[in-house]
Amino acid sequence: MKLLFDNNLSSKLPKLLADVFPDSIHVVEIGMRNFEDIEIWKYAKEKSLTIVSKDKDFYYLNSAFGSPPKFISLVPGNCRLRIL
Repeated sequence: MKLLFDNNLSSKLPKLLADVFPDSIHVVEIGMRNFEDIEIWKYAKEKSLTIVSKDKDFYYLNSAFGSPPKFISLVPGNCRLRIL
């Protein structure tokens, strides 16, 4: 499974998880830092990527348009970004 990490997650995650999820990327790596969620969603669909985000907007996009792309919603609760 190839993951696409959203802006609200660390850009270090693809490298940290490369042994488990090779070829995963962060939106910053592909020049999509300030893109709208719908554009990120379309890109993930086109490239067969699974979106990983804390943003509920991707849940709503998948509810409206269906899957693919798949979406993993992280709900970390109250914790520091370093811990997450």
